[in-house]
Amino acid sequence: MGLHDRTAPSAEEYASWRERFCNWGRWGADDELGTLNHVTRDVRVGAADLVRSGRSVSMARPIDTFAGPANPYPAHHFVACADSGGMLDYIGMFIHGVTQTHIDALCHLATADGRFWNDKPVGAHHMPAEHSGTIEFWREGIVTRGVLYDIPRLRGTISVEPGRPVHGWELVDAAAAQGVVPRPGDAVMIRSGHEAYWRARPDERPGFGFPGGVHASAVEFLYETDASLLCWDWQDAPTVDQGIPNPATHAVPMHVHHLLLPYMGMPIIDNADLERLAEACAELGRYEFLFVCSPLVIPRGTGSPVNPLAVF
Repeated sequence: MGLHDRTAPSAEEYASWRERFCNWGRWGADDELGTLNHVTRDVRVGAADLVRSGRSVSMARPIDTFAGPANPYPAHHFVACADSGGMLDYIGMFIHGVTQTHIDALCHLATADGRFWNDKPVGAHHMPAEHSGTIEFWREGIVTRGVLYDIPRLRGTISVEPGRPVHGWELVDAAAAQGVVPRPGDAVMIRSGHEAYWRARPDERPGFGFPGGVHASAVEFLYETDASLLCWDWQDAPTVDQGIPNPATHAVPMHVHHLLLPYMGMPIIDNADLERLAEACAELGRYEFLFVCSPLVIPRGTGSPVNPLAVF
């Protein structure tokens, strides 16, 4: 059962993936890159060759400073008083959540038995006991081939509908339909159509959950294709649509997060805006591009706000 016979994992199979898809020790006991090790120099050079027109597309949402059900802790943005000469801005924000575009460091999530990426122990304040897995280890940035997997386009819908999460075999289908062959080191962009979904429902307000999103079965695709990074506009599909228990102790579904961060060592860019990217890919007839992402250098940070770019 699994990706090749298009069958979602049972609860027992999903539990076994903690070993099957575990990369602990694969790149050494002190590794801080995880699946970014798939991004070799040759992969970067090949990605640079994809730049032909020089067109650049941002995948970031605007910083959300408005409180609401989906954003209980809004970012703060203050502009200095008039007498300052307009030289100062202040911004403060919680990096994680479901509205701000951010990248998760590998220490953002631990296993149920208290281990971080590469079998590092949990210490005080639920942070690594050692200086490990934090965002500043990626200060050199992420430069690789990006591939958009446009699931609404594949399905002929405006967005992923509740009750129909994105499965791993649909990524195989999208790649074939778009004329793309997955390669080691790819940054995988999964579009569920978050913005389009809410535009079609102007009288509804987004909550902290995810009406649509990605099923745990996508993890198998990411592992088997040696992807380096996941970037998505919606996150893990609701537990009711996963068909397996939530590995987290809270209500927010973590079926994909739980395997990618602590076990596989794969960075995740949450809450991207992939609408303009989808438009550009459809217009150009190209679903591969140079992907660039530069996390802020935050000592011992669990993540960073980012502005991911696709360059054609």
